[in-house]
Amino acid sequence: MRALLLAAVAGAASVFSFAPFGWWPLQILTLAYLFYQAGMQSSTRRSTLLGWAFGFGWSVAGMHWLFIALNRFGGLPAPLAALAIGLLGLYMGVFGALATGVATWLRRRWSLPVTTFQLLVLPILWGVSEWMRGWVFTGFPWVASGYAHNASPLAGFAPLVGVYGLGVLAALCAACLVMLTQRARLFALGLFALLMTAGFGLKAIEWTHPQGKPISVRLLQGNVAQDQKFTPAHLDSILTLYSGMITAAPADLIAAPETAIPVFPQYLPPDYLGSLAGFAVRSGSYLMFGIPLLDGPDKYTNSVAGVAPSGKSYRFDKQHLVPFGEFVPPGFRWFIDMMHIPLGDNQRGAQVQAAFAVKDQLVLPNVCYEDAFGEEIALQLRAAARPATVLLNVSNLAWYGESVAIPQHLQISQMRSLETGRPMLRSTNNGATAVIDGRGVVNAQLAPYTRGTLAASVQGMAGMTPYIRFGNYLFLALAALGLGAAWISGRIYRKKALKAT
Repeated sequence: MRALLLAAVAGAASVFSFAPFGWWPLQILTLAYLFYQAGMQSSTRRSTLLGWAFGFGWSVAGMHWLFIALNRFGGLPAPLAALAIGLLGLYMGVFGALATGVATWLRRRWSLPVTTFQLLVLPILWGVSEWMRGWVFTGFPWVASGYAHNASPLAGFAPLVGVYGLGVLAALCAACLVMLTQRARLFALGLFALLMTAGFGLKAIEWTHPQGKPISVRLLQGNVAQDQKFTPAHLDSILTLYSGMITAAPADLIAAPETAIPVFPQYLPPDYLGSLAGFAVRSGSYLMFGIPLLDGPDKYTNSVAGVAPSGKSYRFDKQHLVPFGEFVPPGFRWFIDMMHIPLGDNQRGAQVQAAFAVKDQLVLPNVCYEDAFGEEIALQLRAAARPATVLLNVSNLAWYGESVAIPQHLQISQMRSLETGRPMLRSTNNGATAVIDGRGVVNAQLAPYTRGTLAASVQGMAGMTPYIRFGNYLFLALAALGLGAAWISGRIYRKKALKAT
């Protein structure tokens, strides 16, 4: 129990490696602790439990802000909300358990030497377990370890292998620290230095290039309180707020957050959308704003609507929905009925959707949680006849109060820019509204929990990074090759041991 408690504390400490703290070396140290402890175990069961405890602490600390959504805004009693977070942590811990448990099992099965176990098998299986967490049961990839390295030397690898590949490299650095206690310490030290140096050098490569002329943008942050956002008593004031913010000044692109207009168009004043379209025509501005769209009885989508100065309309429907918040998993209707979440059973949009043409640029939106799935954004870019040159995230994180969810989400958007070499614009209800360039650097940002408009000039980027071309397939292929090399290493080690006897 003491070992499990220490593993859980080490996992929980990793939250400080992510935004807003940014102590990324701490993550490498906590993973080194896990790998050292796993390496001390001859029992697969004990190694599995250690990974489970570590993953539990990692997940509960990294995603504790979900309690606010469930309790304060979802209406779930505090004990049940805390229980739900604990159960989520136990589920998330399964993936850490798979990493250490399977690694220990393979160590015994393949007769692996300690160097192969630490420098190949553990880091690879850690990364594969995080990749699995990103898609099993629709996935929940929040605080995947690679996100902590958007500003570390390892960030240079992001356009090649994406966030899960960065997770493997961070785990490999952790394994190098463990190997400092072994005879191969000089090799491990050299490998650690090589990874950091190579990552730093890769940052100098220009994977994408400027496309067309820059566009002027205005990104709106209304800071509407979550307990007011969907109440009829506040609808008129919200509509007036965003109408005024949108029409306050022209720009090539004016973007408003997720569900900035919180009701279906059928329930709006008759001239509301027409007045916004009229402003677009008069000012030469392109408008994009979040709004739910109704396509039939109980068929609605969380969407982004667009209006061009020509009068042409645009629509993007969110396709990766949040379980329990935007769709009801089978068998969990009873849980959803205990809470008060509006628009909780959406229809999914198409996997690949067209971008919105804004002068020389093509703007591809993603809605809130969608930008946590880099492989889906990469698919949209490589499958498009005309790939987007600018990404736009519209979000409403007011569900999570004044928590680390906002800086964590900004860090996720920065990773998408690193992977794709494209700027990411963020228009959010209460933060973080920001402009991120194609290198993942935040060039401008509004203060969270304030009302305001962020004006900037943005240069679109074209071209394909390796990650856009291959998504996670390159990372998975390298992982398969690494495990193959580990198997060969085990056979060689076993033959040498037999000869020695």
